[in-house]
Amino acid sequence: MTTTDGRGLVLPTGPRHRVTTLELFFDLVFVFAFTQVTALVAADGGGRGAVRGLVLAALLWWAWCSYSWLGNQAKADEGIVRHAMFLAMGAMMILALAIPEAWDDRPGGLDAPLVLALCFTVVQWCHLGVYAVAAGTDRGLLRQIARVAAPVLVGNVLLVVGSLVGPSARTGWWVAAMLVNYTAIYVAGASGWRLPAPAHFAERYALIVLIALGESIVAIGVGVAALPISLPVVVATAAAIALSITLWWLYFDVLALTLEHRLVGEGVGVAQTRLARDTFTYLHFPVVASVLGTAVGLKKVFAYVGDPGAHELTDAVHGLPSLLLTGGPAVYLLALAAVRWRNTGSVAAPHLVAAAALAALAAVNEGAGLPALAYLAAVAAVLVVLVLVETRTAAGARAAYRHAGDAGDAEDAED
Repeated sequence: MTTTDGRGLVLPTGPRHRVTTLELFFDLVFVFAFTQVTALVAADGGGRGAVRGLVLAALLWWAWCSYSWLGNQAKADEGIVRHAMFLAMGAMMILALAIPEAWDDRPGGLDAPLVLALCFTVVQWCHLGVYAVAAGTDRGLLRQIARVAAPVLVGNVLLVVGSLVGPSARTGWWVAAMLVNYTAIYVAGASGWRLPAPAHFAERYALIVLIALGESIVAIGVGVAALPISLPVVVATAAAIALSITLWWLYFDVLALTLEHRLVGEGVGVAQTRLARDTFTYLHFPVVASVLGTAVGLKKVFAYVGDPGAHELTDAVHGLPSLLLTGGPAVYLLALAAVRWRNTGSVAAPHLVAAAALAALAAVNEGAGLPALAYLAAVAAVLVVLVLVETRTAAGARAAYRHAGDAGDAEDAED
């Protein structure tokens, strides 16, 4: 159990703890960082940019996850944790500003790749230091924090070395750094970590999914911000909004409630922390990354649909934009299926079928060259059909989770 040391350095959480406003404020930095990543990938427009974007997304994700665990151990808006969050926000904001120059450093300023690596190092050690304070007298948690300190240091060294080598070699060094982080936490096991507020934990990850979905909405506006509104733009916007709504629906209508119920119901212990680690720290990364990829695809498609001076309405989208427009939602569906399987043991067959349909659609587009607007509409249609199927098949679970408290609320209102 988290304890204070008499000086009010930390304030423990408990089963009823929910997300604080400071945590939401903290997330706003990541909104900007995600936007920077999608802009970098869109500007490159090729496989190299996609790989670089994935590396940066993995880095951002690891930083965010670290503080989600810390905020579950001790209240984020109290004591020393509050100040740690502020320091991390500053470092992450500077890191986000360095993202456009992460591989193409501009002359006349600071070394952007090195700034990025050093800021990430600050974020990690600020997290570990405060986590140790928040652990209080919990020796098991303190041992767990000490166990991961060495891999964190190795990852930091790899990041810094990568920032000092040439751009062509940098990706490899940074991939190695992130592999050290991701692998070490898994190898260290889950027995030493604590999850005093499981409902808070599930809510934190639901909110970061919502933030990623917000990036898909922003991509629609950014894609046509400098172009005149037209009928094709209106139709494309309707299709893109429908696509974004389906992504929201597939996660939040039933699955998010299922995950919280499952995590809370697991009970305190290593099984619960292992479930939290697998479901949220690891399996939610492809959920968020795929939404960001979808946002890049939407941004590129709108450039085709809304700019008659550069493209005809019959022009097809090929290459990375085509792959992201179908691949992003397909990976999202596969990730949700993996999350569901880890939590319920059931196979989400409709998700797998829809992912296969999106892959087939991508193949058809590469071969036949579908008009960009028709391609976007077809992707949205596949997802809408999936939502309709899930609405029917998950009706019982939806009623059980979403209306479980209605009777109690009505009784409270009568009293």
